Amino acid sequence: MILLWGIPSEPPLAMVHEALQRMGAPVVLFNQRHFANSGLTLELRDGQVSGTLQVEGKRHRLEEIRSAYLRPMDDSGLPEVRGLAADHPLRLRSRMLNDLLLQWAEIAPGRILNRPEAMGSNMSKPYQMQLIQRLGFAVPETLITNDPEQVMAFRKQWGRVIYKSISGVRSIVRELEESDLARLDRIRSCPVQFQARVDGFDVRVHVVGDRLFATRADTNAADYRYATRQKEGKTELVEFRLPAELQQRCLALSHGLGLEFSGIDLKITPRGEVYCFEVNPCPAYSYYEWNTGQPIARAVAEYLVGQQSP
Repeated sequence: MILLWGIPSEPPLAMVHEALQRMGAPVVLFNQRHFANSGLTLELRDGQVSGTLQVEGKRHRLEEIRSAYLRPMDDSGLPEVRGLAADHPLRLRSRMLNDLLLQWAEIAPGRILNRPEAMGSNMSKPYQMQLIQRLGFAVPETLITNDPEQVMAFRKQWGRVIYKSISGVRSIVRELEESDLARLDRIRSCPVQFQARVDGFDVRVHVVGDRLFATRADTNAADYRYATRQKEGKTELVEFRLPAELQQRCLALSHGLGLEFSGIDLKITPRGEVYCFEVNPCPAYSYYEWNTGQPIARAVAEYLVGQQSP
């Protein structure tokens, strides 16, 4: 049995679900929004995990779940609890069910994409950057500060500078422009990450078990994902062949972080230097599959059913 947990209509989860159905694999689809009519019991005895998961009126033994793909959203933002008091029974039930499922995912046997502990490194970009360096990748020159004067000195030293959030919450990467300097004093209340802009082209590498799917992004924007929001911005995504040595480095990076499914963001300079910006432990791969036709969802499904090595 394979567990899919999240919002069923979200493309990454929906595409894996469809791939599993085409393969005839047994699936339990747990809609995170249906927490009010769902339940979970969990027992750990003599090192063995047991219990039951109740979904859509059916009970499933946890011992029968051999793999899982986790894409839950922050449950505090679910429409069913948004606006409710912190101690409202529905909000508490949602929180407790999510917490218990995450605990199960941490200790459950089998293939879990990905275990919560491994995904934790992405909650702090500075921390993850240190791990990326230890695993053999170069990272851009970086300043994390709430001091505007330090930012000005950094900009003077490196010229073109980009900035982004240091948390795991998605943010749009932007280049520090002259128009931004007038509001630079606002960072005093919240540290921001600034990096020297690296010239070259972006590559997103999706690692699924022992398989790789690389996509080159040619763009004139600081953040190719949001290029269309900028005047005359555009991005072209094409399948990209990584050199064999870089393939092995990407596999080692993902597995070194404890991730069997990841999205690695690289920049390759005109001189062939490779920089790594971050490793996403729950990548929205659908954007890349739609644009390149790479069978990433199929690879995730095959990994879950055991058709490739862990």
